[in-house]
Amino acid sequence: MPRNTQILLASRPQGEATVDNFQLVVTETPPLQEGQVLVRHHYLSLDPYMRGRMNAGKSYAPPQPLGEVMIGATVGEVVESRHPDYAVGDQVVGMGGWQEYSVVDARQPGVLRKVDTRQVPLSYYLGAVGMPGVTAWYGLVKIIAPKAGDTLVVSAATGAVGSAFAALAKARGCRVVGIAGGSEKCRYALDELGFDACIDYKLHQGDTQSLARALQQDCPQGIDGYFENVGGWIMDAVMLRMNAFSRMALCGMIAGYDGQPLPMRYPALILTQRMRIEGFIVSEHMDVWPQALQELAGLVASGKLRPRETVAQGIAAAPEAFLGMLKGKNLGKQLVKLV
Repeated sequence: MPRNTQILLASRPQGEATVDNFQLVVTETPPLQEGQVLVRHHYLSLDPYMRGRMNAGKSYAPPQPLGEVMIGATVGEVVESRHPDYAVGDQVVGMGGWQEYSVVDARQPGVLRKVDTRQVPLSYYLGAVGMPGVTAWYGLVKIIAPKAGDTLVVSAATGAVGSAFAALAKARGCRVVGIAGGSEKCRYALDELGFDACIDYKLHQGDTQSLARALQQDCPQGIDGYFENVGGWIMDAVMLRMNAFSRMALCGMIAGYDGQPLPMRYPALILTQRMRIEGFIVSEHMDVWPQALQELAGLVASGKLRPRETVAQGIAAAPEAFLGMLKGKNLGKQLVKLV
């Protein structure tokens, strides 16, 4: 059995996470028992939700345990199997964590899923045709529920969720405006992702009113639906331009992952504009995944969804890549390539 390099959570962050919160170890992979498979990971997904799981406070899921392999989705191939449904060479997606190999009890439902890479690259099953894509689909279809001609806005527009959101919304005849950090990301949003407009929040330096004026220019009919990934002053600015009976899908609050409070400056707008604001966790809606994944795979196959990836090399690079992603240094989906 191969030796396995792993990244553990060594300590909980006090404020901003650092590389010292992680520990690299090398372990022996145990022999397979009946019903188990050994998966060699090709790619590891890095996602903002992981930062919240590093904290000890109450949340929608238990905290990441100290001294254990960091949680994370992976894609790879079966290299040994003692389960009749999985053969050596099968390509699979699962929650293998921050490590090069995982031993999976394939008898447990939902722990592994075979994937087809004939039209969709393997890595895309961690992004556009994976959890981030389904997240975009659920927030758009089930919460915002737009009609053709609606104006929609998404923050973190060029990330894995935002890029899928744009393709899904354009397919429904909506005007889509992104908020992203930096001119390069905004050009990517316009030139490759099909956004109608993209606002560089860095030009507004935390000024809510300034960002709200930019939104007014790009959303002259107001905002009918908002997909929120960030929170804080950006959410405040968007709320100033939300229409009556608008809908907000609250997916992430990355501005608050370090533990500082995120006060809302204009809560009265929820009442006066009769907004619907709904938070959601996509893993609680597994019933929609097949429908969402089918549409997302179709958009990729047709070229209507062309996501970019930022790829770090090797398991040892995962902590730095993760911290960079939290600061917006990635363009598109952040991955770690393990083979």
